[in-house]
Amino acid sequence: MSHQIALGPVAEMPEGRGLRVEFGEHRVAVFRIGDSVYAIGDRCSHAEASLAEGEVFGLDVECPRHGSEFSLETGKPGSFPATRPVPVYEIRMEGAEAFLVFEDGEAS
Repeated sequence: MSHQIALGPVAEMPEGRGLRVEFGEHRVAVFRIGDSVYAIGDRCSHAEASLAEGEVFGLDVECPRHGSEFSLETGKPGSFPATRPVPVYEIRMEGAEAFLVFEDGEAS
């Protein structure tokens, strides 16, 4: 079963910076790049640092602890020391509002 979490109007989200969203045991990093919104697991797969605190370069975010970069589109690492991807979450738009979509059993 899928669920939605309202993230609010896209125009009010910080541009090019991460926003951590927590619900239950989930921790998700949400990023607004222009008019697009991306959501990936907030824990770096190498050292569990918060990716929401990382610096954004194009469509990649750099882990603040060891510098691994993760794609905001695929969750795949583009540099070492990380070798495993992080989860990617669906963002659903309804007008100007963004919603984070997740399935039961999904974990980040």
